[in-house]
Amino acid sequence: MKIIEGFEPAKVALSRRISAEFYHTDLEPKVKQIIDEVRRRGDAALFDYTRKLDGAKLTSLEVSKKQIKSAYQQVDKELISALKLAAKRIRSYHQKQKRSIWSMATKKGFGQLIRPLERIGAYAPGGTACYPSTVLMTAIPARVAGVKEVMLVTPPKANGKVPAPTLIAADIAQVDRIFSVGGAQAIAALAFGTKSIPRVDKVCGPGNIFVVLAKKLVYGIVGIDGLAGPSEVLIIADETANPGYCAADLLAQAEHDPLASAILLTTSRRLADEVAQEVKKQLKGLERHTIANESLQKRGLIAVVADISEAIELANLYAPEHLCLMAKGADAYIDQLANAGCIFIGDNSTVVLGDYVFGPSHVLPTGATARFSSPLNILDFTKFISLVDVDKASLKQLGRAASIIARAEGFNAHARAVEKRLK
Repeated sequence: MKIIEGFEPAKVALSRRISAEFYHTDLEPKVKQIIDEVRRRGDAALFDYTRKLDGAKLTSLEVSKKQIKSAYQQVDKELISALKLAAKRIRSYHQKQKRSIWSMATKKGFGQLIRPLERIGAYAPGGTACYPSTVLMTAIPARVAGVKEVMLVTPPKANGKVPAPTLIAADIAQVDRIFSVGGAQAIAALAFGTKSIPRVDKVCGPGNIFVVLAKKLVYGIVGIDGLAGPSEVLIIADETANPGYCAADLLAQAEHDPLASAILLTTSRRLADEVAQEVKKQLKGLERHTIANESLQKRGLIAVVADISEAIELANLYAPEHLCLMAKGADAYIDQLANAGCIFIGDNSTVVLGDYVFGPSHVLPTGATARFSSPLNILDFTKFISLVDVDKASLKQLGRAASIIARAEGFNAHARAVEKRLK
């Protein structure tokens, strides 16, 4: 990994630039064509694209209950137990969030109603890996929020089947229906509806560039949770940090994708050198060695800065998806951190626990969008309806001001609607 020294060089290196490889717009016409064809031809287009892009010739888009049931016989019992534990913790976390928000928002006189969305579509990526964890992290918050119907779309393997762990996770998360469709065509199907796949109110979940662009293009027709980019981690560490832990967490993000970013900001040159050596050593044994190595070579960075304050300033500038604090007295720095998807405190808080079992959804803002957006949570699956209930005393108190403002804006009918009531 490249090591640089000093705040200013680090600031230049961490200044966000739109990645030409991920956000290139030359793919948008292709994605738009897919969306238009799904809108026009429905299921027929989905069958065609699944055969063409995934190499799978399907006879049905929907996964049957029998297939879901048989999935339990195809995996180790330990994996089923682990998925159930993760589901329990994710559910508990979001139930606590719901109790907190609902108790405040439903207080008498607060002036708003909370309503869950009717139907949502969750996307679980496929391709080089399967992601049962993403199913749990999207479907469970939706269920806790009170969504009535949860649809799952996910690309099939070349044999036409959805991986068993994904089906089991969907069953544990109480997904209503599962469809073996991926890519931009799946997003289009959820947005417009087809004979097999019902139209939804909102689409959530991460995916590749085709999925991201499709979500961007259908926004407004359907709601979206955000536009997820490549995974990223930024670690702030001092001389007390464990170099082996730092290297392991950097590699855990790098193995996601060649476009993933793994960054270490440290106050110790010694630690920087040790982490760089640890990364080389640990990289050798990885199955996804090629992917992780490309990520580290192109986007990996170790920066040595003067103190933790400089590191925090850089972190807030970068606004990472995952931010790890591996420094003495880490708790004391939390209030200074303004921009991050999720913050991990201390040596024991590896990002991997957040990815799978700790509780908060691992669907987090990327690409510096943590400056203005939040992790996926129950608020993504609800809507607030303002409530106005005016008694005569309030009318008398507020009516004259409303009338004056309305006439100042040139809306005399507005003013008269209030004034009639004042008489």
